[in-house]
Amino acid sequence: MSDILKQIILHKREEVEAAKAKRPLSDIMALLPDLPPTRSLKASLLNHPEGGIISEFKRRSPSKGWIKQDARVEDVIPAYEKAGAAALSILTDQKFFGGDLNDILVARPLSSLPILRKDFVIDAYQLFEARAAGADACLLIASVLDAAACHHLAAVAHDVGLEVLLEIHEEKELEAYSPYVDIIGVNNRNLHLFQTDPGQSVKLFPLLPKEAVPISESGLLKPSIAAHLSSVGYKGFLIGEAFMKEAQPGEALALYRQELQQPER
Repeated sequence: MSDILKQIILHKREEVEAAKAKRPLSDIMALLPDLPPTRSLKASLLNHPEGGIISEFKRRSPSKGWIKQDARVEDVIPAYEKAGAAALSILTDQKFFGGDLNDILVARPLSSLPILRKDFVIDAYQLFEARAAGADACLLIASVLDAAACHHLAAVAHDVGLEVLLEIHEEKELEAYSPYVDIIGVNNRNLHLFQTDPGQSVKLFPLLPKEAVPISESGLLKPSIAAHLSSVGYKGFLIGEAFMKEAQPGEALALYRQELQQPER
């Protein structure tokens, strides 16, 4: 199987350079002083004792193809907030996930929830883009960046006003952790092969730094899986496909939360 992650990053480098040419960093930075304060993703997760759900807006994925090609931010985002999401994740990669930075611009006035820009961050330019668009947090992926790059970008993110979600998949990637990381996520999906195993979150939990809020990502299609991970110690879950594949993503989230909150019998 081809390495999907390598394809994504090669294209992302071209995409970022094109964005810089079209909109210089200085133009973006000029907007920052007038922006309102960001919302805390970390605090919002901790405010949901059953495990806060970061509900994701995602139209497609490299492994599944189109999930909901005609999905509209205007329809899904308010429904997520009404259904009790702790925060929002919005995929802004166009080629592989069908998203766009404009999705955050549209979503921001529609919700009071923290917004995570979910993308493959390889350059500080993307952090300034995220802040200017209205994001409150950014994703740094240890499978994409070496430890030094993660440390640098996390510090820049904090300077810009963004909280940092560091995503890891295996133990060696914990080298990417730094004091600038607010949330640490275990991605149950191997990004090289796009294979998923929720057991990865169980395996890695004892090794996670205690200073960051732990969340689990990917493969959480059933509330019973999230409930088990909550009992392990996870404080949040990033879930997209389980909701976006349904006709009404907000209703799917409400049902998921209802089942997650049910005591085991």
